Amino acid sequence: MPSHQPWYHDNITRSKAEDLLSKAARDGSFLIRDSESVQGAYALCVLYQNCVYTYRILPNEDKKLSVQASEGVPIRFFTMLPELVEAYQSPNMGLVTHLQYPVQREEEVEEEQESNNHPPQLPPRNFMADGKESESKTSEQATKSLLDTYLTRLQHIDLSTLSEEHQMAVQEYFTSSICLDAEQVQNGNPNLPGLKKLILAVCKNLNSEISRILPALEVFHRALDQQLSPGIGPKPILADSGQSMSSRLEQLTKLLYSIEDKAKSSVFEAVGYDGGHRKSLIPVVVFEVKQESLGISTKMVLKVDVESGKIYFKKSKDGPEDKYFVHNKILQLVKSQKMHAKLVIVVETEKEKILRKEFVFDDTKKREGFCQLLQLMKNKHSEKPEPDMITVFVGTWNMGNASPPGDINSWFHCKGLGKTQDDTANHIPHDVYVIGTQEDPLGEREWSDIVKNVLRKITNISFKQVAIHTLWNIRIIVLAKPEHENRISHVFSDSVKTGIANTLGNKGAVGVSFMFNGTSFGFVNSHLTSGSEKKLRRNQNYINILRFLNLGDKKLNPFDITHRFTHLLWLGDLNYRVELPSSEAENIVTKIKQQQYQELLSKDQLNMERNDGKVFLHFEEEEITFPPTYRFERDTRNKYAYTKAKATGTKYNLPSWCDRVLRKSYPLVHVVCQAYGCTNDIMTSDHSPVFASFEVGVASQFVSKQDPNSDPQGGIQIMNCVAILLTKSKTRFFIEFHSSCLEKTVKTSEGENTEQCDGSIKVWFGNKVELTPIISDPEYLLDQHILICVKSTDCDESYGEGCVALRAAQFCYREFQITLTHQGEKTGTLTGGIQLSTSEFKPTEKLYDFIKIEKDDAAPSKGKSGDKSSVTQTHDISNPSYMGVSFKSGNVVDKGWSYSLPPRNVSIGGKGGKESKKPSYDPGVQSPTAIHYIKSEDEKLSEMLDNPLYGSMAKSHSQAKDQGHQQLDHLTPSPDGDSDRPPLPMPRNRSFTSSENRSHTSTSISLHPPGQKKPVVPSRSEGGGAQNRPPLPNKSRPEPQTPKPRDYRDTSEFPGKQRLPTRPGLPPPHKDIHPEYPKTGRPLN
Repeated sequence: MPSHQPWYHDNITRSKAEDLLSKAARDGSFLIRDSESVQGAYALCVLYQNCVYTYRILPNEDKKLSVQASEGVPIRFFTMLPELVEAYQSPNMGLVTHLQYPVQREEEVEEEQESNNHPPQLPPRNFMADGKESESKTSEQATKSLLDTYLTRLQHIDLSTLSEEHQMAVQEYFTSSICLDAEQVQNGNPNLPGLKKLILAVCKNLNSEISRILPALEVFHRALDQQLSPGIGPKPILADSGQSMSSRLEQLTKLLYSIEDKAKSSVFEAVGYDGGHRKSLIPVVVFEVKQESLGISTKMVLKVDVESGKIYFKKSKDGPEDKYFVHNKILQLVKSQKMHAKLVIVVETEKEKILRKEFVFDDTKKREGFCQLLQLMKNKHSEKPEPDMITVFVGTWNMGNASPPGDINSWFHCKGLGKTQDDTANHIPHDVYVIGTQEDPLGEREWSDIVKNVLRKITNISFKQVAIHTLWNIRIIVLAKPEHENRISHVFSDSVKTGIANTLGNKGAVGVSFMFNGTSFGFVNSHLTSGSEKKLRRNQNYINILRFLNLGDKKLNPFDITHRFTHLLWLGDLNYRVELPSSEAENIVTKIKQQQYQELLSKDQLNMERNDGKVFLHFEEEEITFPPTYRFERDTRNKYAYTKAKATGTKYNLPSWCDRVLRKSYPLVHVVCQAYGCTNDIMTSDHSPVFASFEVGVASQFVSKQDPNSDPQGGIQIMNCVAILLTKSKTRFFIEFHSSCLEKTVKTSEGENTEQCDGSIKVWFGNKVELTPIISDPEYLLDQHILICVKSTDCDESYGEGCVALRAAQFCYREFQITLTHQGEKTGTLTGGIQLSTSEFKPTEKLYDFIKIEKDDAAPSKGKSGDKSSVTQTHDISNPSYMGVSFKSGNVVDKGWSYSLPPRNVSIGGKGGKESKKPSYDPGVQSPTAIHYIKSEDEKLSEMLDNPLYGSMAKSHSQAKDQGHQQLDHLTPSPDGDSDRPPLPMPRNRSFTSSENRSHTSTSISLHPPGQKKPVVPSRSEGGGAQNRPPLPNKSRPEPQTPKPRDYRDTSEFPGKQRLPTRPGLPPPHKDIHPEYPKTGRPLN
């Protein structure tokens, strides 16, 4: 851009531009600077009523410039900035006010005051017809105007620094070639051959030099490259590839950066240099607790030394440390459900006796911090070669085009408001960090260095970059511990534009996927359309991202990204707003000050759209217990800036939860949200950063321990499949089965169609399908899933996809029902049965088995010791996350799948219906993979699984859906209407841990079809138990027996259970008795 333009300020910072405009102090003052976030773009800064309004000037693919002005204003394109400025000097162009007074560079101000020699006025010119005058202008006049414009500019530029050859090339272009280019454009050819010829002439030597040096750099790069997966790496850049010069320069720059990073990494690793930081060490942490014995409370001190693998039991901080237990003698941690600060530590003495030590911590957060440290200790000293559980940090932040502050540690520590972690967990690093940003003004390298430095500072670990991907100023970066580098493979990244006409990347999504050993992960960071009224547009953005984001296994083409990964996490500025009238703004702020979020969340657009099944079908979100993260005044978190002056009037941006983290996982996998909240000390943007922390089970790259020669061939049988498809298509259908445990895709024969009275089609796939896994080891198979796709025979198009977990058939035949979806929409249901044929096995204890949940009154605690088997059965509590039991206030009850339960008299076993051995307390046997639960008959399952760590039973903020049509679009007024009064007493504090006190509602696992939303209230005779009956005193409570282990999902233990449709060919059972299931657990032929 010519430097003499008075309003062009090159690459000054945003803050500097604002200072200059503030000094001008006149409405309509403006300047243009380079964009800090998008290369090749500009920012138009306008002063109006003491506020600076910034509009992006974005180039399209043809390098035409357009201004992102108010919605509804026609988009105009300009070839050069002077044309754009001239056009927007007219009123009513979509800006807050028209451009009037150019603000000059500071160094030019004094010269301007002494001299009135203005540059010659540039002749007006428009390619775009926006008036009668433009429409009447002939193409010859337009070309002549273009020629005059550039020749005038050329006269004011000093060309003496150029070589004679280059001078002639530039002058020749502006005297003749540019006219030819204009004619080409008018004839529909936008390639500008004259410009390409000029660039090739000017860059002739550079082009040949690039072609000469690139092969050497490529070889050097390959030698340094330690790829995360085979085949992943930069493609060779060929000399005759036909790429533009700018593209080749960009690739050359990236290649040089990559070489520099890899060379440093290799050398540092070879010499043992870790960037000046010592090896990550977890400091010793001391907890003050109370130990209760015979009704007497005694103060104790628990000292946790993760590095040495010991826990000390002391009577005081300065007391002797002679009483301690080593990590392998700490058998289990059992959390109390009713007392959220209470914890039972089960240890083994030298005489192989079991001790149950009960402690009460100062608060719930301390207990959770202690449990995380003990879990880390067990993992650190584990003899297993591969981890079976990792922790994943997910963060999203709309940076508001402002550089981050110097200290963003709280974000990565999960500190602030909402469900947060205790200080004792500060030194526990996550295994994987996923950070998504929007309106990010920094370059990839700069932001990557900032994040790595922060993590190095707080963890003393130099994290490895797995991937980074940027679409304009939407960015995602994934970092992992160095020890996991060889466990991560098949890394892919992609992006989708959803801006104007789906061609601009100011809105859209970026994604990264990879395999962690045998578990697939997908992460999507999206920035959706803004504006409270643009809800439907946001929904369409979501669908487009599902359709076009290309991540994961390419063999799973029939499936969108919601089915391709064991765990899919979706983060970003989703821009869904609180749907209330602007007149409620003050009342909303009052509700927020009083922490009364539930009424606002019932009007949250994302919650309402999810409840209606329009977006994020079957996704889950942790309960929101933090205030809205948008729109704050910058540099403070005490005031929401919910109004903004626009040319069309005042625009309201009501405080809203725009920034979210959602997840979707395969059935029956372990995943727990440990934290979900926002920071309150990072204030450079009008958004607050949001964090989430997840504990995730992972499968290893399986190597069977069995003798291949003696290993019987395992099998998977899927039978009696019936699909209900929401379509009027007359085609025939078949099913495809996909899985990483299968050698190839398996297809069924055509199904038999039956048209239903509601317009849907019922398809019966009667044949039994035999699937042969590549590995028949049962421990491997129980971690696997079968992806199901219903396709048409004529065009091979998908009519719905779903997923079945093999773990559901661990003990016997299971019937399943899954919701079929396609591109984010429900397309029907599929029912059927599944059975496994495997050998008997002893399941290996997982790290997440180490922590259990227990009701306080589940059994009397008589004495402190016993043998390994005497204590176990009463406390054999399965991990509810395995069954997907979700009692938190998530917005979606229908998870898209359910499994039938056998009658209580059905024996369960490994193969052939053999009765499995009774489980003992040995951690090698106790595993949630067994899906056992033993309890007294009068206890309700919903009480047993009321686990605050694995999900709150608090009322969902989406429960207002059934009453939504009766609710008025206004809030109930706060008492006295005084927004400055102290907050009202609330049932929760501002910060939360994994097991915070919550209001509970009795809930049972839903096994009825998703369409039946009204739950059945159990009567006392149906096994629900008398809710108001007081518990028996401990002394009169009968001693617990040791019953045979059975699946805790037994029919009799589910109050109000509704039966699934019977399998085809079986008569319907009587409504008052259990259905006659086929014999289960039988060996397969």
